[in-house]
Amino acid sequence: MPNIRDIAKRAGVSVTTVSRVLNDQQYVSEEKRNAVIEAINHSNYQKNINAVHLSKGKTNLIGVVIPFSNHPYFGLLLEGIASEALNHNHQLVLFQSNYEPKKEKEALDMLKHKQVDALIICSRITEWDTIERYNEYGPVVVCEDARGKVVSSTFVNHYQSFTLALALLHRKGHRKMGYCIGRSSGTNSHQRERAYNDFLKKLNEPFHSHYVFSDCFHFEDGEKVVNSLVEMTTPPSALLVTSDQVAAGILTCCHKQGISVPEDLAIVGFDNQPIAKVMNITTIEIPLVKVGQNLFRQALKEEVLHEEIQTALIERGTV
Repeated sequence: MPNIRDIAKRAGVSVTTVSRVLNDQQYVSEEKRNAVIEAINHSNYQKNINAVHLSKGKTNLIGVVIPFSNHPYFGLLLEGIASEALNHNHQLVLFQSNYEPKKEKEALDMLKHKQVDALIICSRITEWDTIERYNEYGPVVVCEDARGKVVSSTFVNHYQSFTLALALLHRKGHRKMGYCIGRSSGTNSHQRERAYNDFLKKLNEPFHSHYVFSDCFHFEDGEKVVNSLVEMTTPPSALLVTSDQVAAGILTCCHKQGISVPEDLAIVGFDNQPIAKVMNITTIEIPLVKVGQNLFRQALKEEVLHEEIQTALIERGTV
């Protein structure tokens, strides 16, 4: 494989002149430019992109960490991130973590070794003190409320959104309300838990631990929730479900079990994904594409920024 010195020798010019031609710079005569181009074509020379990136200190690559690649929530986030990457002439390096700390650390190490310019973590399991140690190597952006941290964030106020949904259910006459979440350890889940407990205290309603369902990520998990409800003597009359996919699974299983929605069980989903529109599910709309676009824009900036994205309650036929 010929190198830049070989091209310079063949063209009868300096290495600097070849470099200027390769980077489309001025101050090269037409005669010398043509000689360099002819030498490049004759030798089938290919520019060493890694060397170019090293000289510029930039790779134009942004790392993106997602726990799952087959979940619509993260698919919409990626749609927003990818559209902005295209607009800014950047490429993405995708890491699927499965919520394994080792996988997230591999992504962080790529930032440390300058293999990516910035890292977007769409949903993390790594502790804050670990993430903050990597912040000196480049921008780290998270999709959760990170105010007070030294990383940028685009986030939704899940406490406020959860309270809004609970208030709707309360106005509809519900007192026994439960909820479904994915991970119980995430920052967003902690906000929902706090909103739920505060709302019950305000109404002087007791807390029932069996009204809370965790590890709900996919459509199929809805069946697990409904099977638990059927076995209860006094099940909740309403559920907040932090995924439209799971809400759709619950609704489908209710039809099979002869549970009338919303008469026997009211359902509120989250995100306003296409499946919620098709199945007429009441939901809290989170503009995930917009969230993804903002995450990418923050990844291009050196300063730490925090931006809250507003949600909206969309009432349909399940409440």
